[in-house]
Amino acid sequence: MNLGLAIILIIAALLIGLVGGFYGARAYMKKYFQENPPINQDMIVAMMSQMGQKPSAKKVNQVMNMMKHQQKN
Repeated sequence: MNLGLAIILIIAALLIGLVGGFYGARAYMKKYFQENPPINQDMIVAMMSQMGQKPSAKKVNQVMNMMKHQQKN
């Protein structure tokens, strides 16, 4: 009977760890994205303006495409 109890406890600990890990990772990612939002077109326009460049739609789209391509790799 001790072996059966040990197996049940191991399976229960595994399930609790999986559920706890999922919710912990979910909370961490929510917090991370609140503190560090993904870059959007408005941020790129503001950054280009601060650097002294005149942001045209073509330049903004080029930068967005470059950033999307870098995120994939």
